[in-house]
Amino acid sequence: MKNILLFDPFENRQPAVADLSAADMEYFVQVGFSLHRQVIRYASTIEERLFYIRQCATQFWTKDKLIANLKADVFHKEAAPNNFQFAIPDSRLRDKALQVFREDVVLDFLTLPDPDFVDEKDVEQQIVKNIKDFIMALGGDFSFMGNQYRLIVDGEESFIDLLFFNRRLRSLVAVELKSGKFKPEYAGKMNYYLSALDEYVKMPDENPSIGIILCRSMNEKKVEFSFRDMTKPMGVATYHSSSELPEAYKNILPSAEELSKLL
Repeated sequence: MKNILLFDPFENRQPAVADLSAADMEYFVQVGFSLHRQVIRYASTIEERLFYIRQCATQFWTKDKLIANLKADVFHKEAAPNNFQFAIPDSRLRDKALQVFREDVVLDFLTLPDPDFVDEKDVEQQIVKNIKDFIMALGGDFSFMGNQYRLIVDGEESFIDLLFFNRRLRSLVAVELKSGKFKPEYAGKMNYYLSALDEYVKMPDENPSIGIILCRSMNEKKVEFSFRDMTKPMGVATYHSSSELPEAYKNILPSAEELSKLL
């Protein structure tokens, strides 16, 4: 049954199901055969198929909605702007990273009295205080390693705002918080952090570190140009409090309670 759910019988490859969690197997049972057929028809990679099966099970997608989202290539469009295509040569790891990191992060616990003036330290303190909720907002599989994580390179100190380890990716994940719009210089700083993490912190059996710059807003063309020649995998995501979320998105994104059930 696992093979049928993940692979077209005419595909010339062996099924790989070792990474499937118990929750994923439950999702397979919940999703009807007609939906599985559409996923197999339109989605080519394992991670892409898993993404759509999870969405069908947790968001109660109809067949028409599934087909529309498959044709719109929602799996790739929802991913945070990144350089993974060039910085992560392993296609399987790249697909996992695309699934893990999303463009918008809704932080229900975040209180922003004045949305036009956001203090980065205040946001960091609220995240650390509500670290479990923050991990749920990211999507799970993250272990928190600390905030203001200290790096020493040639006798000089640097501090990463938030450092995580992602079990699914087997990678360190550095998160830098920015109170305003994305700036090109943020990419250079993140590239430096990731190089230092890979040199001094990453274990030999782990995958290269990944960076996420979490901003209030961004211009995707600036992100594209900033990442074009960077060698380390990184992406940009925006964050919002639940009160700021546009009305059109409120019924699409899962609530904190729903995320809790998924985890």
